[in-house]
Amino acid sequence: MNGQPISLHLSPHARAVGLWLLVVAAMVGAMTVIGGVTRLTESGLSMVEWRPLIGALPPISDGEWARVFALYQTSPEYQKINSGMSLAEFKQIFWWEYIHRFWGRLIGLAYAAPLAFFWIKGWIPKGLRTRMILLLALGGSQGVIGWWMVKSGLVDRPDVSHFRLAIHLGMAFIIAGALVWTALDFLSPRTPEAAPRGLRRMSWVVLAALFLVIILGAFVAGTNAGMIYNTFPLMDGRLLPPDYAALTPWWRNSLESIGAIQFNHRWAAVLTTILIITVWLRARVSVLHSGHRQAPSVMALLAIVQVGLGITTLLSLVWIPLAALHQATALLLFVAAVWTVWAFRAVSYTHLRAHETGRNL
Repeated sequence: MNGQPISLHLSPHARAVGLWLLVVAAMVGAMTVIGGVTRLTESGLSMVEWRPLIGALPPISDGEWARVFALYQTSPEYQKINSGMSLAEFKQIFWWEYIHRFWGRLIGLAYAAPLAFFWIKGWIPKGLRTRMILLLALGGSQGVIGWWMVKSGLVDRPDVSHFRLAIHLGMAFIIAGALVWTALDFLSPRTPEAAPRGLRRMSWVVLAALFLVIILGAFVAGTNAGMIYNTFPLMDGRLLPPDYAALTPWWRNSLESIGAIQFNHRWAAVLTTILIITVWLRARVSVLHSGHRQAPSVMALLAIVQVGLGITTLLSLVWIPLAALHQATALLLFVAAVWTVWAFRAVSYTHLRAHETGRNL
Protein backbone atom coordinates (compact mmCIF):
# COMPACT_ATOMS: atom_id res chain seq x y z
CA MET A 1 0.00 0.00 0.00
CA ASN A 2 3.11 2.25 -0.02
CA GLY A 3 2.30 3.76 3.35
CA GLN A 4 -1.09 5.04 2.28
CA PRO A 5 -4.32 4.52 4.22
CA ILE A 6 -6.62 1.77 3.02
CA SER A 7 -9.48 3.29 1.05
CA LEU A 8 -12.84 1.75 1.82
CA HIS A 9 -16.02 2.84 0.14
CA LEU A 10 -18.44 3.56 2.92
CA SER A 11 -21.95 2.39 2.28
CA PRO A 12 -24.76 4.78 3.22
CA HIS A 13 -25.78 2.24 5.86
CA ALA A 14 -22.37 2.23 7.56
CA ARG A 15 -22.23 6.02 7.46
CA ALA A 16 -25.70 6.26 9.02
CA VAL A 17 -24.73 3.94 11.88
CA GLY A 18 -21.46 5.77 12.49
CA LEU A 19 -23.09 9.20 12.54
CA TRP A 20 -25.81 7.93 14.87
CA LEU A 21 -23.13 6.73 17.32
CA LEU A 22 -21.43 10.13 17.20
CA VAL A 23 -24.74 11.85 17.95
CA VAL A 24 -25.27 9.61 20.98
CA ALA A 25 -21.68 10.30 22.10
CA ALA A 26 -22.38 14.04 21.83
CA MET A 27 -25.50 13.56 23.95
CA VAL A 28 -23.41 11.78 26.57
CA GLY A 29 -21.01 14.72 26.47
CA ALA A 30 -23.87 17.14 27.01
CA MET A 31 -25.01 14.95 29.89
CA THR A 32 -21.67 15.36 31.65
CA VAL A 33 -21.95 19.15 31.35
CA ILE A 34 -25.53 19.14 32.64
CA GLY A 35 -24.41 16.95 35.51
CA GLY A 36 -21.56 19.32 36.28
CA VAL A 37 -23.85 22.34 36.35
CA THR A 38 -26.28 20.39 38.52
CA ARG A 39 -23.45 19.75 40.94
CA LEU A 40 -22.17 23.34 40.87
CA THR A 41 -25.64 24.79 41.50
CA GLU A 42 -26.10 22.33 44.40
CA SER A 43 -29.19 20.91 42.73
CA GLY A 44 -28.28 17.24 42.68
CA LEU A 45 -30.08 16.27 45.90
CA SER A 46 -33.36 18.02 45.13
CA MET A 47 -35.04 14.82 43.87
CA VAL A 48 -34.97 12.36 46.75
CA GLU A 49 -36.82 9.52 45.06
CA TRP A 50 -36.01 7.42 42.01
CA ARG A 51 -38.87 6.46 39.74
CA PRO A 52 -37.30 5.25 36.47
CA LEU A 53 -40.62 5.02 34.59
CA ILE A 54 -43.25 7.38 35.98
CA GLY A 55 -40.53 9.78 37.10
CA ALA A 56 -40.02 10.83 33.50
CA LEU A 57 -42.79 13.42 33.93
CA PRO A 58 -42.18 16.47 36.14
CA PRO A 59 -44.66 17.65 38.78
CA ILE A 60 -47.62 19.34 37.11
CA SER A 61 -50.20 19.97 39.81
CA ASP A 62 -49.78 22.01 42.96
CA GLY A 63 -50.41 18.87 44.95
CA GLU A 64 -47.54 17.02 43.27
CA TRP A 65 -45.18 19.95 43.81
CA ALA A 66 -46.15 19.97 47.48
CA ARG A 67 -45.47 16.22 47.70
CA VAL A 68 -41.95 16.33 46.20
CA PHE A 69 -41.11 19.42 48.26
CA ALA A 70 -42.24 17.65 51.43
CA LEU A 71 -39.96 14.74 50.56
CA TYR A 72 -37.04 17.13 50.06
CA GLN A 73 -37.72 18.70 53.46
CA THR A 74 -36.89 15.36 55.07
CA SER A 75 -33.43 15.30 53.48
CA PRO A 76 -30.19 16.26 55.27
CA GLU A 77 -29.56 19.01 52.71
CA TYR A 78 -32.78 20.83 53.55
CA GLN A 79 -32.48 20.32 57.30
CA LYS A 80 -28.80 21.32 57.57
CA ILE A 81 -28.37 23.85 54.74
CA ASN A 82 -31.63 24.99 53.13
CA SER A 83 -33.98 25.07 56.09
CA GLY A 84 -36.69 27.62 55.42
CA MET A 85 -36.38 27.38 51.62
CA SER A 86 -39.58 28.37 49.83
CA LEU A 87 -41.33 26.26 47.23
CA ALA A 88 -40.30 28.75 44.53
CA GLU A 89 -36.66 28.43 45.54
CA PHE A 90 -36.96 24.65 45.60
CA LYS A 91 -38.26 24.65 42.03
CA GLN A 92 -35.10 26.42 40.85
CA ILE A 93 -32.83 23.62 42.04
CA PHE A 94 -35.34 20.89 41.17
CA TRP A 95 -35.32 21.68 37.46
CA TRP A 96 -31.59 21.18 37.01
CA GLU A 97 -31.73 17.70 38.53
CA TYR A 98 -34.89 16.89 36.58
CA ILE A 99 -33.25 17.95 33.30
CA HIS A 100 -30.23 15.80 34.19
CA ARG A 101 -32.35 12.71 34.72
CA PHE A 102 -34.62 13.41 31.75
CA TRP A 103 -31.60 13.79 29.46
CA GLY A 104 -30.34 10.41 30.65
CA ARG A 105 -33.63 8.81 29.67
CA LEU A 106 -33.47 10.57 26.31
CA ILE A 107 -30.00 9.15 25.69
CA GLY A 108 -31.30 5.66 26.41
CA LEU A 109 -34.10 6.13 23.89
CA ALA A 110 -31.76 7.68 21.30
CA TYR A 111 -29.51 4.62 21.55
CA ALA A 112 -31.95 1.74 22.00
CA ALA A 113 -34.54 2.62 19.32
CA PRO A 114 -32.11 3.14 16.39
CA LEU A 115 -30.08 0.11 17.52
CA ALA A 116 -33.18 -2.06 17.22
CA PHE A 117 -33.89 -0.62 13.77
CA PHE A 118 -30.33 -1.08 12.48
CA TRP A 119 -30.20 -4.59 13.94
CA ILE A 120 -33.42 -5.64 12.23
CA LYS A 121 -32.25 -4.13 8.94
CA GLY A 122 -28.98 -6.10 9.20
CA TRP A 123 -26.77 -3.00 9.25
CA ILE A 124 -24.83 -4.07 12.37
CA PRO A 125 -21.96 -6.46 11.46
CA LYS A 126 -21.94 -9.63 13.53
CA GLY A 127 -18.50 -8.81 14.90
CA LEU A 128 -19.84 -5.62 16.52
CA ARG A 129 -23.14 -6.85 17.91
CA THR A 130 -21.78 -7.92 21.29
CA ARG A 131 -20.15 -4.51 21.71
CA MET A 132 -23.38 -2.73 20.86
CA ILE A 133 -25.31 -4.73 23.45
CA LEU A 134 -22.59 -4.07 26.02
CA LEU A 135 -22.89 -0.34 25.38
CA LEU A 136 -26.63 -0.59 25.98
CA ALA A 137 -26.00 -2.39 29.27
CA LEU A 138 -23.42 0.20 30.35
CA GLY A 139 -25.88 2.99 29.64
CA GLY A 140 -28.54 1.28 31.74
CA SER A 141 -26.10 0.72 34.60
CA GLN A 142 -25.24 4.42 34.56
CA GLY A 143 -28.74 5.29 35.74
CA VAL A 144 -28.39 2.85 38.64
CA ILE A 145 -24.96 4.25 39.52
CA GLY A 146 -26.39 7.78 39.45
CA TRP A 147 -29.10 6.91 41.97
CA TRP A 148 -26.56 5.02 44.11
CA MET A 149 -24.52 8.22 44.13
CA VAL A 150 -27.49 10.41 45.08
CA LYS A 151 -28.46 8.06 47.92
CA SER A 152 -25.11 8.72 49.60
CA GLY A 153 -26.22 12.31 50.17
CA LEU A 154 -29.61 11.42 51.62
CA VAL A 155 -28.50 9.65 54.78
CA ASP A 156 -26.49 11.79 57.20
CA ARG A 157 -24.34 14.32 55.34
CA PRO A 158 -25.87 16.71 52.76
CA ASP A 159 -23.39 15.83 50.05
CA VAL A 160 -22.79 12.87 47.78
CA SER A 161 -19.78 10.61 48.18
CA HIS A 162 -16.95 11.87 45.98
CA PHE A 163 -15.98 8.24 45.40
CA ARG A 164 -19.41 7.46 43.94
CA LEU A 165 -19.33 10.71 41.98
CA ALA A 166 -16.00 9.64 40.47
CA ILE A 167 -17.44 6.26 39.45
CA HIS A 168 -20.47 7.96 37.89
CA LEU A 169 -18.36 10.45 35.92
CA GLY A 170 -15.79 7.84 34.96
CA MET A 171 -18.50 5.58 33.55
CA ALA A 172 -19.84 8.47 31.45
CA PHE A 173 -16.39 9.00 29.92
CA ILE A 174 -15.96 5.28 29.26
CA ILE A 175 -19.32 5.14 27.48
CA ALA A 176 -18.53 8.23 25.39
CA GLY A 177 -15.11 6.85 24.45
CA ALA A 178 -16.53 3.46 23.47
CA LEU A 179 -19.20 5.13 21.35
CA VAL A 180 -16.61 7.20 19.49
CA TRP A 181 -14.30 4.19 19.01
CA THR A 182 -17.17 2.18 17.52
CA ALA A 183 -18.24 5.11 15.33
CA LEU A 184 -14.70 5.32 13.96
CA ASP A 185 -14.87 1.62 13.09
CA PHE A 186 -17.83 2.47 10.87
CA LEU A 187 -16.67 5.79 9.46
CA SER A 188 -12.90 5.85 9.07
CA PRO A 189 -10.38 3.51 7.46
CA ARG A 190 -7.20 2.62 9.31
CA THR A 191 -3.76 2.28 7.82
CA PRO A 192 -2.55 -1.31 7.35
CA GLU A 193 0.61 -0.56 9.34
CA ALA A 194 0.61 0.51 12.96
CA ALA A 195 2.40 3.53 14.33
CA PRO A 196 5.77 2.72 15.94
CA ARG A 197 5.40 0.51 19.00
CA GLY A 198 6.71 3.19 21.34
CA LEU A 199 4.06 5.63 20.19
CA ARG A 200 1.31 3.04 20.50
CA ARG A 201 2.33 2.35 24.08
CA MET A 202 2.58 6.04 24.88
CA SER A 203 -0.90 6.66 23.49
CA TRP A 204 -2.32 4.06 25.86
CA VAL A 205 -0.41 5.63 28.76
CA VAL A 206 -1.87 9.02 27.81
CA LEU A 207 -5.38 7.60 27.77
CA ALA A 208 -4.90 6.00 31.20
CA ALA A 209 -3.33 9.19 32.59
CA LEU A 210 -6.21 11.30 31.31
CA PHE A 211 -8.72 8.97 32.91
CA LEU A 212 -6.86 9.30 36.21
CA VAL A 213 -6.93 13.11 35.91
CA ILE A 214 -10.68 12.92 35.28
CA ILE A 215 -11.20 10.80 38.40
CA LEU A 216 -9.09 13.23 40.41
CA GLY A 217 -11.21 16.05 38.97
CA ALA A 218 -14.32 14.28 40.26
CA PHE A 219 -12.67 14.17 43.69
CA VAL A 220 -12.15 17.94 43.45
CA ALA A 221 -15.78 18.49 42.50
CA GLY A 222 -17.10 16.11 45.13
CA THR A 223 -15.15 17.70 47.99
CA ASN A 224 -15.46 21.32 46.75
CA ALA A 225 -11.67 21.41 46.69
CA GLY A 226 -11.73 23.98 43.91
CA MET A 227 -13.05 26.57 46.30
CA ILE A 228 -9.77 26.84 48.24
CA TYR A 229 -6.18 27.58 47.23
CA ASN A 230 -7.36 29.72 44.31
CA THR A 231 -3.86 30.63 43.14
CA PHE A 232 -1.50 29.05 40.65
CA PRO A 233 1.10 27.59 40.64
CA LEU A 234 1.55 27.96 44.41
CA MET A 235 -1.01 26.99 47.05
CA ASP A 236 -1.09 29.38 50.00
CA GLY A 237 2.38 30.52 48.96
CA ARG A 238 3.77 26.98 48.88
CA LEU A 239 4.22 24.26 46.33
CA LEU A 240 2.62 21.74 48.71
CA PRO A 241 -0.46 22.93 50.62
CA PRO A 242 -0.10 22.97 54.40
CA ASP A 243 -2.72 20.22 54.84
CA TYR A 244 -1.24 17.88 52.22
CA ALA A 245 -0.23 15.28 54.84
CA ALA A 246 -2.67 16.20 57.61
CA LEU A 247 -4.40 12.80 57.80
CA THR A 248 -3.18 9.48 59.10
CA PRO A 249 -2.48 6.94 57.84
CA TRP A 250 -0.72 8.76 54.98
CA TRP A 251 -2.67 7.14 52.15
CA ARG A 252 -5.92 8.80 53.29
CA ASN A 253 -4.62 12.22 52.21
CA SER A 254 -4.92 11.56 48.47
CA LEU A 255 -8.46 10.32 49.01
CA GLU A 256 -9.82 12.71 51.63
CA SER A 257 -7.54 15.72 52.25
CA ILE A 258 -8.91 18.66 50.25
CA GLY A 259 -5.49 20.22 49.78
CA ALA A 260 -3.95 16.96 48.60
CA ILE A 261 -6.88 16.28 46.26
CA GLN A 262 -6.51 19.65 44.55
CA PHE A 263 -2.71 19.38 44.38
CA ASN A 264 -2.89 15.90 42.85
CA HIS A 265 -5.42 16.97 40.23
CA ARG A 266 -3.62 20.13 39.12
CA TRP A 267 -0.17 18.55 38.79
CA ALA A 268 -1.39 15.27 37.32
CA ALA A 269 -3.05 17.42 34.65
CA VAL A 270 0.16 19.33 33.96
CA LEU A 271 2.27 16.15 33.74
CA THR A 272 -0.29 14.51 31.46
CA THR A 273 -0.23 17.56 29.19
CA ILE A 274 3.56 17.30 28.94
CA LEU A 275 3.17 13.63 28.01
CA ILE A 276 0.58 14.52 25.37
CA ILE A 277 2.85 17.14 23.81
CA THR A 278 5.67 14.56 23.79
CA VAL A 279 3.45 12.12 21.88
CA TRP A 280 2.52 14.86 19.41
CA LEU A 281 6.17 15.80 18.82
CA ARG A 282 7.19 12.17 18.35
CA ALA A 283 4.30 11.63 15.95
CA ARG A 284 5.41 14.58 13.83
CA VAL A 285 8.91 13.18 13.32
CA SER A 286 8.26 9.42 13.47
CA VAL A 287 4.96 8.62 11.84
CA LEU A 288 4.82 8.23 8.07
CA HIS A 289 1.10 7.80 7.54
CA SER A 290 -1.01 10.93 7.32
CA GLY A 291 -3.78 9.04 9.10
CA HIS A 292 -1.61 8.96 12.22
CA ARG A 293 -1.01 12.71 12.42
CA GLN A 294 -4.38 14.39 12.88
CA ALA A 295 -5.50 12.79 16.14
CA PRO A 296 -2.40 13.61 18.26
CA SER A 297 -2.41 17.17 16.89
CA VAL A 298 -6.02 17.70 17.98
CA MET A 299 -5.24 16.06 21.31
CA ALA A 300 -2.27 18.34 21.97
CA LEU A 301 -4.25 21.48 21.12
CA LEU A 302 -7.12 20.47 23.40
CA ALA A 303 -4.71 19.61 26.22
CA ILE A 304 -3.21 23.10 26.15
CA VAL A 305 -6.66 24.69 26.08
CA GLN A 306 -7.79 22.47 28.94
CA VAL A 307 -4.90 23.42 31.20
CA GLY A 308 -5.67 27.08 30.55
CA LEU A 309 -9.33 26.54 31.35
CA GLY A 310 -8.47 24.66 34.53
CA ILE A 311 -6.22 27.43 35.82
CA THR A 312 -8.74 30.12 34.87
CA THR A 313 -11.57 28.21 36.56
CA LEU A 314 -9.51 27.93 39.73
CA LEU A 315 -8.59 31.64 39.73
CA SER A 316 -12.24 32.59 39.12
CA LEU A 317 -13.34 30.76 42.28
CA VAL A 318 -15.08 28.19 40.08
CA TRP A 319 -17.28 30.47 38.00
CA ILE A 320 -19.98 28.11 36.73
CA PRO A 321 -19.75 28.89 32.97
CA LEU A 322 -15.97 28.39 33.05
CA ALA A 323 -16.29 25.21 35.11
CA ALA A 324 -18.85 23.81 32.68
CA LEU A 325 -16.58 24.62 29.72
CA HIS A 326 -13.68 22.97 31.57
CA GLN A 327 -15.70 19.77 31.97
CA ALA A 328 -16.85 19.81 28.34
CA THR A 329 -13.28 20.22 27.12
CA ALA A 330 -12.20 17.35 29.36
CA LEU A 331 -14.56 15.06 27.46
CA LEU A 332 -13.34 16.36 24.09
CA LEU A 333 -9.75 15.77 25.17
CA PHE A 334 -10.53 12.24 26.33
CA VAL A 335 -12.25 11.50 23.02
CA ALA A 336 -9.22 12.86 21.16
CA ALA A 337 -7.04 10.47 23.16
CA VAL A 338 -9.36 7.58 22.23
CA TRP A 339 -9.09 8.65 18.59
CA THR A 340 -5.29 8.71 18.87
CA VAL A 341 -5.12 5.18 20.29
CA TRP A 342 -7.55 4.01 17.59
CA ALA A 343 -5.54 5.66 14.80
CA PHE A 344 -2.19 4.29 15.97
CA ARG A 345 -3.35 0.67 15.90
CA ALA A 346 -2.80 -1.45 12.80
CA VAL A 347 -5.53 -3.49 11.19
CA SER A 348 -4.92 -6.71 9.34
CA TYR A 349 -5.92 -7.21 5.72
CA THR A 350 -8.23 -10.05 6.82
CA HIS A 351 -10.01 -7.72 9.20
CA LEU A 352 -10.18 -5.03 6.53
CA ARG A 353 -11.88 -7.38 4.10
CA ALA A 354 -14.31 -8.58 6.74
CA HIS A 355 -15.02 -5.03 7.85
CA GLU A 356 -15.47 -3.83 4.28
CA THR A 357 -17.97 -6.66 3.74
CA GLY A 358 -19.84 -5.59 6.86
CA ARG A 359 -19.98 -1.99 5.65
CA ASN A 360 -21.48 -2.89 2.34
CA LEU A 361 -24.38 -4.92 3.64
